[in-house]
Amino acid sequence: MFELYEIEQQFPDDRLTDIKGKIHSELSKYLSTESLPRNAEIAITAGSRGISNIVQILKETAAFLKDRGFKPFLVPAMGSHGRATAEGQIEVLRHLGITEETVGAEIRSSMEVQLLGHTPKGQPVYMDKNAYQADGILVINRVKAHTAFRGRVESGLSKMVTIGLGKIKGASFVHSDGALKMAENIEEVSSFALKNSPILMGLAIIENGYDETADIAGVTVENWHSREAELLNYSKAMMPSLPVDEIDLLLVEEMGKCFSGTGMDPNIIGRWRIDGVQEPEFPAVSKLAVLDLAEKSFGNAQGIGLADFTTQRLVDKMDRKSTYTNALTATYLRRAMLPMIFDSEQETVETAIYSLGPQVAKEMVKIVQIPNTLHLNRLFATCPVIEELKKSNRKFTIKGSHQMAFEENGDIQRKLTVHQYS
Repeated sequence: MFELYEIEQQFPDDRLTDIKGKIHSELSKYLSTESLPRNAEIAITAGSRGISNIVQILKETAAFLKDRGFKPFLVPAMGSHGRATAEGQIEVLRHLGITEETVGAEIRSSMEVQLLGHTPKGQPVYMDKNAYQADGILVINRVKAHTAFRGRVESGLSKMVTIGLGKIKGASFVHSDGALKMAENIEEVSSFALKNSPILMGLAIIENGYDETADIAGVTVENWHSREAELLNYSKAMMPSLPVDEIDLLLVEEMGKCFSGTGMDPNIIGRWRIDGVQEPEFPAVSKLAVLDLAEKSFGNAQGIGLADFTTQRLVDKMDRKSTYTNALTATYLRRAMLPMIFDSEQETVETAIYSLGPQVAKEMVKIVQIPNTLHLNRLFATCPVIEELKKSNRKFTIKGSHQMAFEENGDIQRKLTVHQYS
């Protein structure tokens, strides 16, 4: 087999130490309450992503509003997730630790939407009825690179307004024009919603390369898209990445919605798998094997189609209704199509290596093993990867090495999940 080196990569590590203080400061600075009646009801958006410190962020936001005499409540803002049902979306929040008890605010979940009108180009604009009927809406989301398109704003506040609050109906319309129109549609729909709904402000969460909260920034309605664009650039500058641009075999221990909206982040693995959209030149991953589905993905295996090989165990955990609903709403069907399936991790990995072909000399094979596409500071890699890293300006340290081997049940002996992504 192969000798694998354990390496630790170093990424930008900006980190917010006083989350409560920053939230209260930003809300005090940017939340305009002059037009609100006494005891105003304010809807707070709660998404389906595994955002670091999200429970605390929602709790402190609700506490701030209560201290000022308002009545905050949470609205699940996650498009078609949770099987596109009100109960399913509450369940998604519960699995993220977001409950009425932990946040200190009521959760009002419904798939009913209000048609706000149409954009100048004829796109219908929908909004969660509970949020629309509130006296005000406070939009909270993480700002980061999207997994299907590039634009001035990508995954963040505008997407939360357009797709999250739009529920499955709004999400379906926004996706229907395809990935190449997504950025344009999100800006136009969110612009219309900002002018025709009680949105008060946004609270943008930025994370560093270690999946930690780097900053929390208030965003005004008047400066919405330009400020979000600045925060997106800041987020992208801190994104983690694979150690080299060209990899023969990438082994992903776990995929799931808790790591990326697409299960495995296309920005990291260099695979879009969207009809009509050209694949990026780098990173270039020749073969990709994914071994398991994270429990916190709750059966949603959206993104499984980005892999070439997988295990029967992962497929057995797959909730096809949840996965297919997600893929159909997004319209990126290839991302939900199954790769080659094998009974064990050993058979999956050995077949993936075999598929590289006899022309690739063993001593030249570049293999990288990662826990998932979100936590990339610790990984395993073969010698050719290490030699290439030494010639680059990347910061890393070698922690040790071991031979790739398998347990009696066929599982890989050494995994990075034991480090708990630290």
